[in-house]
Amino acid sequence: MRQAPRNFWVTDMRSIWVLLTWLVLLPLAPLRADESLTYPRHSRGAEPETYVIELLQLALDHSTRNYHLQATSEPMNQARAQLSLEHNQAEIQVMWAMTTREREEHLLPVRIPIYKGLIGWRVNLVQASQPNLLSRARTLNDLKSIRFGQRHDWPDTALLRSNGLQVITSPSYEGLFGMLAAGRFEAFPREVVTAWQEQARAAENGQALLVDQHVLLHYPSAFYFFTSKQRPELAEEIRLGLEASIADGSFEALFQRHHGATLRQVKFAQRQIIELQNPELPEATPFARQELWYQP
Repeated sequence: MRQAPRNFWVTDMRSIWVLLTWLVLLPLAPLRADESLTYPRHSRGAEPETYVIELLQLALDHSTRNYHLQATSEPMNQARAQLSLEHNQAEIQVMWAMTTREREEHLLPVRIPIYKGLIGWRVNLVQASQPNLLSRARTLNDLKSIRFGQRHDWPDTALLRSNGLQVITSPSYEGLFGMLAAGRFEAFPREVVTAWQEQARAAENGQALLVDQHVLLHYPSAFYFFTSKQRPELAEEIRLGLEASIADGSFEALFQRHHGATLRQVKFAQRQIIELQNPELPEATPFARQELWYQP
């Protein structure tokens, strides 16, 4: 029997190996192109931050990669989320929070303010039986007899205390509404973009709370997306996606759809604004980019 030439045999075997390798790797290609990004679930009830999730998805939609966004199966507080992200653990890949010097030392911020700076404009939830609690407040000193509620791991807790205010804390976000309703403290400062929705959910739970109509607390602040410092490419993907959504107007459209009506409800000009200091605000906060900030 005549044997095939050696060169033909070698060439044929190489072709077979190339084909087999391609067939093995083909099913894996989509897995390399896609990535699941997990963020910390805020609470067991209705998600109070749907706007932030939609904004993150909007940024990712501008990416060249296909990301699948999902929440953790159980709620995760900020302290635990930050620690997990700091060590680049598999349970989460992205979180959002108010920036501080300490947080930016351990995590990688995407320095585009999610709420356009409105995270630092606060109205107070109060008991329905005390609608005029803050009606005579004009200065920071007028607030020092009032007990304010906050979660123990929120940066606002240290900020309020650094301004000389009394703060009662809880490890539970949901528990704060019950504590206010029960009189454990008198006022619960909330972001102007979430306060009315939170008041409505409290009413559904039988908690008689109102949004105070007299005072606005203000301190310079920014709410960012954060990633692990070991994932700079992910932070850059989110940054580029946010920049693209700012450029094409989709960021502003989403912001107005979620918050436009609420911001008209705030009536900034009719309130007494009390300024607070934020000693933990990083110097790199991009205040020079006026298009990133809401101007009341």
